[in-house]
Amino acid sequence: MKIDIIIVYMPRYKQGHEVNFVPPLTGIYLAALTPANHQVRVIHQQVQPVPTETEADLIVLSFFTGFAPEAYRLAQIFKQNGKKVIAGGPHATFWVEEALQYCDAVIVGEAESVWEQVLADADRNQLQPRYAGSPLPLEKLPRPRYELLPPSYVVQRVVQATRGCSFRCSFCSVPIVNPGFRMRPLEEVLAEIQYDRFPFWWQRKMVWFWDDNLTANRPYIKELLRAMIPLKRWWLTQASMDITTDTELLELMRASGCIGVFLGIESFGQDSLKEAQKRQNRVNYYRERIETLHQYGIAVMAGFIAGFDHDTIESIGAMADQLYEVGVDVPFLSLLTPYKGTPLYDRLETEGRLLDDRGWEFYNGYNVAFQPQNMTAAELLAAHRQLWRKTFSLAHVIKRILRSRRLRPGAFLLSLLMNGFYGLKALRGNEPIDMSKTSLSQPRPAPAIEAPKTALVTP
Repeated sequence: MKIDIIIVYMPRYKQGHEVNFVPPLTGIYLAALTPANHQVRVIHQQVQPVPTETEADLIVLSFFTGFAPEAYRLAQIFKQNGKKVIAGGPHATFWVEEALQYCDAVIVGEAESVWEQVLADADRNQLQPRYAGSPLPLEKLPRPRYELLPPSYVVQRVVQATRGCSFRCSFCSVPIVNPGFRMRPLEEVLAEIQYDRFPFWWQRKMVWFWDDNLTANRPYIKELLRAMIPLKRWWLTQASMDITTDTELLELMRASGCIGVFLGIESFGQDSLKEAQKRQNRVNYYRERIETLHQYGIAVMAGFIAGFDHDTIESIGAMADQLYEVGVDVPFLSLLTPYKGTPLYDRLETEGRLLDDRGWEFYNGYNVAFQPQNMTAAELLAAHRQLWRKTFSLAHVIKRILRSRRLRPGAFLLSLLMNGFYGLKALRGNEPIDMSKTSLSQPRPAPAIEAPKTALVTP
């Protein structure tokens, strides 16, 4: 059987991306799980056109909520062409009945436990409408099919060492999408880190850990980093701010080649952090903890969210200067988004604040899908766009790049590339799309489907 695995994407910037840094892990991992008697192809819609005229017998669409309209459009085309279509990913997991209106089957839960059965049923033309996976130990997982990636991604080696997160932030669906916290055997992770059949030196040098909180289990991560030291890689990951209190961990991060850490800082308002159930963050310590990472030569990428109930137009506007003052090297600015399966979604639905006239394309992290507390939806969007323009203005970009010269070479290169990337967007006016000004907008479907207790392979 011929299989096309499509990682669905919808543009979120007016002129698309000038550079594409890292691919999702899902497609190349599912390809690795596929038995050898099948022919599999992975298409990343972000960088590749989707071939709707295909010889594939089975189409697998993986997507998150913001890309659901495009996934359903593709599903209709493929079904009209006589193809069997399967949906997977967080959105399909939470909205099973909706997805089944467009697709033949939905994978709910972690794909490892049901993938071979799905393919066997499809091969016999006996697909069931729903396949409920279950979380399995992360042992004996195959190496992702890196060779199926298009060369246009800057980073090619994406590795997942752990799955899940011990924190319970109100806006995050990871605790349901990836329940619990599990770790892979170190030797299997190290084998993927040592894989180096990539075309360019930087792709052989770089490791991007596709983990929600790689450092959550300290004995595990310290053992992994000790084993990585002789490999001389550069690596990046996502972690929590409490890593800055562990000197031994920081020394190992430096010795093993860490060049960047993404921190979910989210807000400069302590009330907003409490609302987000992000009590592990302390605004008064941001500068100190970021400076600690800088002392080890590590660049700090940090996520910030606009739209909490305690946010105002003025507090959002002040954020650009605050980002620089606390030392963030690469800011990531998003709008609060109430994804199904989160406490935030449940609260806003109960309060009647979800905007029913806004389709799934508004749930992409750059648009407003709910009624804010202290402003209108339009005012929140405008405040976010103004923040985005100022943060990535030439003055702020240059200041961040100049400051990052004191970091280790790989970290400086990361800051230079990422700030240059977003600075170029700002210079070109290539800001996030306002979905209300496109022809895509459709009412959000109802009623809601109860969120299952199982999860997909990766978010």
